[in-house]
Amino acid sequence: MNLDAFDERIKYMSNLLCIHIYQLVKTYTRLGWNPRWHYHKELEFLYMEEGRMEIRVQDDSYLLEPGDVLVIGSMQPHITRKVDEHRLVYLVLHFDLQPYFDPALLLHFRFFSEIDRPLSALNEQIRQKAEMKSELARTILRIRDEMEQKTKGYEIAASLQVKHLLLTLLRYDDKEPAMPFEQANAPSLRPVLDYVEKHLSEKIQMADISGMMNMSYHYFSKYFKKVMGLSFVEYINVQRIKKAERLLLTEETGITEISGQVGIANTAHFYELFKRYNNCTPREYIRRLAPMHTLDD
Repeated sequence: MNLDAFDERIKYMSNLLCIHIYQLVKTYTRLGWNPRWHYHKELEFLYMEEGRMEIRVQDDSYLLEPGDVLVIGSMQPHITRKVDEHRLVYLVLHFDLQPYFDPALLLHFRFFSEIDRPLSALNEQIRQKAEMKSELARTILRIRDEMEQKTKGYEIAASLQVKHLLLTLLRYDDKEPAMPFEQANAPSLRPVLDYVEKHLSEKIQMADISGMMNMSYHYFSKYFKKVMGLSFVEYINVQRIKKAERLLLTEETGITEISGQVGIANTAHFYELFKRYNNCTPREYIRRLAPMHTLDD
């Protein structure tokens, strides 16, 4: 099968809310995997209404049935397939998280920014906790109703429901510790995080970033770790490996070239970092996700 991928552009129903929710109905009988992995910056929630579907989110696989809810983290490659010839109906909700980062949400910035783990890591808890799954399903349906009916104040109602969706993920997650108060200072680092995202393929010097923030080198180093819970260098490494994961799946190019594209000139160091964060080599990773995909050294 052809497992090329693409960065999907989501067309919002409201540019203010950065939301798109719609129903997909599939009646075809073809049962193979869809030909393309895809990913997007928006979080994605699926709510199954009828039929069964299998979905792979990077190297995790889920079989979804009516009533099931699934969350997919930002920029996570995923692919779906029908598992039988029956009709398949499900809701898809996309929304960009950035407009919802108010001071309260920023107290949990590290959790929602998926620094330690993608939000899809919660899918096993959603499957096991009936109350959590039901609450997520009800909230998705409320968002659908608000965005379709557009009654007076629907923008307020829909934004509140999005936050309730996020609150449900946070509150039911039994693996997420309380966030330190310093997270309230996360907005001050937004220019830094945006800069890192745009310049991952380049050499990023902390001296330049600290100057951009009008801080001394040492103060910025301590401040960043206090707010984010990890060092600036560690944060860059995490972001580079996340990007490498996408490129390994989506680019028909060699590992050496991918290492360069994420700003790691030394391929041996790239292998070391990748294995540290994924417990496998880049080649083992791509074989798990796309056995038919080939990479040249």
